[in-house]
Amino acid sequence: MNGNGRRILGSLLAGGTESVLQGTCNRTRSPREGTILIAPSLEAGLYDAIVAARAVVCGSGGLTGHMQSLCRGRGIPVLRVEEADLADLVGEVTLYLESASIVVGPRPAPAPGGGNPVLDAIGSACAVIADLQDITTINSCGPEAARVESFFIREEFLCLALGLSPLDAMAGDTAGITAYGQAVGERLCGFVEALLPGQRLVLRMLDLRSDHAAEVTQAAPVAIEPNPEMGMHGARWLLGSTGYREALHAVLATLRKRLGDEADRVGLSVPFVSDETEFAQLRAHLDLPDGTPLSAFVETPSAVHATTALCAAGASELFVGLKDLVQFYLAADRGNHLVADSYRTRHPSVLDGVRSVVESARAAGTPVRVFSLASDLDHYLAHLPAPDGYMMCTAELQQLLLAPSSRSTG
Repeated sequence: MNGNGRRILGSLLAGGTESVLQGTCNRTRSPREGTILIAPSLEAGLYDAIVAARAVVCGSGGLTGHMQSLCRGRGIPVLRVEEADLADLVGEVTLYLESASIVVGPRPAPAPGGGNPVLDAIGSACAVIADLQDITTINSCGPEAARVESFFIREEFLCLALGLSPLDAMAGDTAGITAYGQAVGERLCGFVEALLPGQRLVLRMLDLRSDHAAEVTQAAPVAIEPNPEMGMHGARWLLGSTGYREALHAVLATLRKRLGDEADRVGLSVPFVSDETEFAQLRAHLDLPDGTPLSAFVETPSAVHATTALCAAGASELFVGLKDLVQFYLAADRGNHLVADSYRTRHPSVLDGVRSVVESARAAGTPVRVFSLASDLDHYLAHLPAPDGYMMCTAELQQLLLAPSSRSTG
């Protein structure tokens, strides 16, 4: 232990709304409101501790891991430092976002820096949310909140918030499967009630990788995969689960019973789909009511290639998931900090793929939205054809909505 005043340099994986913040270190796995969580890595089992934290300091992980994305959406800063430095982080610390560093011991915080990004040319925006409070956050941004047409939520984040174990539920009896679906449906009803007129909600159906599933599953068997990122999850897993089909029907029935016609404000999206054949097979497998819109996530090179065919197969909308697309185009694991320099969200091959999706979707008359980090938005606006809108995490989109329109993008 080197004592107070030591400055530890790191890499900022997710920013926040303040440039400097102070807090007491939380080295447990239990939630401690307003503290700075210290953990070797971010994992699903730390969900409660993460959402209660003011900031997170970890010893591993990449820019766009799932839990890092949760933090970005909540505006919870994440700083990665060398794992050996974690031992020094006890008591009070001060986190400096601009220099990506943390100082051991209390330090006076300077006034937050100015200069917010401007809201410009993002089209019909989609907010990537983690829970109900994120809808409230966006819709409290004044008149500019009307720019946000939709909110996107991952089903696994709902499970974490509700304390549900989806694989255990799917492996159980009909009553357990129905209870799971009803719980998810009831939660979504609360989300819909918080929407402004003209807004909608998009549920990205369950996409639970085996390594994350192992952390939240008690009884159901979970396969040990050598590469979970490319394993049995997303559309592949959904196709093999009859339990999920029944759970989804319970979700839809709960929405219809509680909301009536307002249930149509909740859309479904297929995660991690490979091509139009897999999309069509999954739609048939889910046995959705006639006329139910079903959108798709384009986050693999094969899905980029199949964009025109996905539109022809009936995808109601396309969402371009850059975080996965980048790692597959560049063969750079987004969760591995050792290859962080190779994980480039502006790489020409990535932009070429996104450009192809946008142009193909527009030619087919299918709405398309592209995910962007705030740091990439100006670059995408300057170098990509305009999609119908951009998707952004809550905290970053909030900053755009509240920013003065004094700077042009480009």
